[in-house]
Amino acid sequence: MRALLVSLFTLPPGPAPRFWIAVRAAVSIGAPFGVLVLLGHEDIGLQAAAGAFVALFFASAGAVERAKALPVVGGALFVCSALGAALSPWPWLLAAGLVAVAVVASACCFAYRVGPPGPVFLVLSYGLAANITGVVDGERITGPLPFLAAVAGGSLFSYLVALAPLLLRSERRRPARTLRQLMPGPWLGPGERRLILRIAVVSALGALVSMVLLDPHRAYWTVSAGVAVVGLTPSRGYSLGRGLHRTVGTLLGAGLAVALAPVAANPLLLVALLMLLQFGIELVVVRNYALALVFITPLVLLITAAATGTVDVVGAAWERLLDTMVGSALAILTALLHRREPAG
Repeated sequence: MRALLVSLFTLPPGPAPRFWIAVRAAVSIGAPFGVLVLLGHEDIGLQAAAGAFVALFFASAGAVERAKALPVVGGALFVCSALGAALSPWPWLLAAGLVAVAVVASACCFAYRVGPPGPVFLVLSYGLAANITGVVDGERITGPLPFLAAVAGGSLFSYLVALAPLLLRSERRRPARTLRQLMPGPWLGPGERRLILRIAVVSALGALVSMVLLDPHRAYWTVSAGVAVVGLTPSRGYSLGRGLHRTVGTLLGAGLAVALAPVAANPLLLVALLMLLQFGIELVVVRNYALALVFITPLVLLITAAATGTVDVVGAAWERLLDTMVGSALAILTALLHRREPAG
């Protein structure tokens, strides 16, 4: 336990420099949003920002490799967004779809060795789409088709940014793996099958708790927290550490969101904030997960609040913390499905 607590306050060296990865991610979310704000279309810019999740996948791969793999990722993110938008008016169907997305997305990510960030952002895409296109007083907050068009545009821009290094001859000459080598499979070993079982349990229970005791439209946060804590490694200790990092990071991130909310009321300052938060996420995510959550939480909260017209950011922040605690607790409990690691 002492090692887990110490890990919250350490920033070990990363496997490779991530400055340019962070720059690409920041530009992917900020450039289209900023242009659309200047043109007077802040709402479309916020929706396009949801397409920037594409930039988070295969970030350490070469540009030629990203050119092959990211269309698959972008297509999967778009399908999740479309499903969330389609099911948004019906809470129980939305919850069933959430469980299905979490399980199927996890199975595909594990079977094809997609790697970090794994299925979490597929679940988030589903939930964000459902919330941004939700129904209030019998009418959609945002039309599903315009929303999906904006997401597709944001994804395409992120893809082009990911390919920008191809302008350099040295990048074009780098050895590149085939798509089959980048995403081998499908194959699921015993460890992966246990992870999928855990995610199925966490998703079903998390969705049920949210539907009955919390808020149906917050279920995606509970489930995404659980999926993130389950992670990519079949280990009890790993899940406990991820749960601790997830909860502490979300608590601090919720506080940061509340502090930033007055600044984010200005659209251009919101653009700058989202870019800085996205930059920070990619810079530290492989080094300290709790610190990454300090940036991820306000990023998602500010996008959702601005896109849905939420005024009570403080209340929303506390709700996300509660959802995180529920999802993390469920994920840690399901770690009992794994065999105990041998001592030493």
